[in-house]
Amino acid sequence: MGTHDFTLYDLICRNATGLGNRLAWFEVDDNRTVTFAEYKEQVDRLAFGLHKSGIQKGDRIGVLGKNSLEYFLLYGAAAALGAIMLPINWRLSEEEICFNVNDCTPAVVFADSEYQELIGTIGSELSSVKYFYNLKADSGALASFDSLMEAKGKAPFLDFSDDEGFVIIHTAAVAGRPRGALLSHGNISCSSLHFHSALHTSPDDVHLNLLPMFHIAGLAMLFQSFHAGALNVNMSKFDAAKALDLIVEKKCSLLFDFAPILSLILEEREKCGKSLESLRAIVGIESRETIEKYQKVSGGAFYVMYGQTETSCLATLGRYDARPGSAGSTISLGRIALFDEYDREAPVGPTGEIALKGPMVFKGYWNRPEENAYTFREGWHHTGDLGRFDEEGYLWYAGRSAAKELIKPGGENVYPAEVEKVILEHPAVEATVVFGVPDPKWKEGIKAVCKLKRGASLEPRDLIKFVGERIASFKKPQYVEMVERFPLLADGSPDRAEIKKTHGAA
Repeated sequence: MGTHDFTLYDLICRNATGLGNRLAWFEVDDNRTVTFAEYKEQVDRLAFGLHKSGIQKGDRIGVLGKNSLEYFLLYGAAAALGAIMLPINWRLSEEEICFNVNDCTPAVVFADSEYQELIGTIGSELSSVKYFYNLKADSGALASFDSLMEAKGKAPFLDFSDDEGFVIIHTAAVAGRPRGALLSHGNISCSSLHFHSALHTSPDDVHLNLLPMFHIAGLAMLFQSFHAGALNVNMSKFDAAKALDLIVEKKCSLLFDFAPILSLILEEREKCGKSLESLRAIVGIESRETIEKYQKVSGGAFYVMYGQTETSCLATLGRYDARPGSAGSTISLGRIALFDEYDREAPVGPTGEIALKGPMVFKGYWNRPEENAYTFREGWHHTGDLGRFDEEGYLWYAGRSAAKELIKPGGENVYPAEVEKVILEHPAVEATVVFGVPDPKWKEGIKAVCKLKRGASLEPRDLIKFVGERIASFKKPQYVEMVERFPLLADGSPDRAEIKKTHGAA
């Protein structure tokens, strides 16, 4: 918390001073309201209680439960202590929850009553966890949440920067297991400011907080509303009819949409005829039909985007009407480039892998140094997603790239793009595609299909040796096939699907 830092606890203190008597939170389930000043007071008490129980800077705080005021208080207390939140997806299986917890070794876990039986089942496997607490103040068989709020005092001042970790969110499994993406205080603040700029969020807004707090979009919208001094109206779980009632009753003006949230709200509106006129801005990913239906009945704007957990939710953002079908244009504090199959920067027009740099980029995957080195190669965060830019700077999303394909020979992780890049360093090779094939020894082997330059010759064993001398031996192909016909897509990139279909046998 140096002179030049602005942590999320600084934000809490700022709002308590400048917006103290304004409502910060409305809890739908029990009609609780909290002002910005009351929120800080409760955060300070909880932080002191956690400090007394032994939670220190850098410790992880696991949470398994639905959205609630207590959940948001834990985010605030973590910010005050320099601890790192570990929100756990309650939709996961028992095995997946156990993996995510053990992956990040939290010192304490909070759980809703409905998940405490599961905690009891796997508790003995969670060796890092010293304490288990109820998430809600008045329910469950674990230690009382209120017991942490009873002590009077203030946690000691800790010196940490806004570049330090604040939350770990596990992303989709690329290598068979989820990876914990570590986001900093600065990442979340930067996300908030980009939303403010685009959506013109102000203290007069009311955000309907209906996405789970373990999701980056739910977390980003919650904090951007708090940052702007707006009111967060919190739903513990999405229900279309209740959401429509809240939009009308609380004059909700903002929400984040993943299909089918908006279409279900529109269906409820058709049944009862209630007005959506207060809903002035929705941001998210939705079908053209649903977006245009919403705009017709409400007059509000829909903002499209591209992003991922690793980019603090956002990389592009813009109004749907500006370029229907696109994902908007690059955020103000970000730079996007597109790279071809071989990590060469692509010009405007052709499809390439989306790469980003800027203060939105996450700190890295928790305890995954090799994957971080690959993801952050050559000074960019390589998203593993494909897109193209049109001549006016709008991004058009085009699916996932080979960078998100993994080959697992003997349980090791091999990215095809890394092997392809080395193969292309050989002076005889013009183009290549690498993919996994069945292998009697390794279960999955590495195969390279190559087209040579005109007049060149190269033996497969020589190419295998060439690759093995430049990267780890287990990443070299076991199978190499030289071909004359190398099908290409319209933009000139290899037709990976066709090549795999034709040459997929080991």
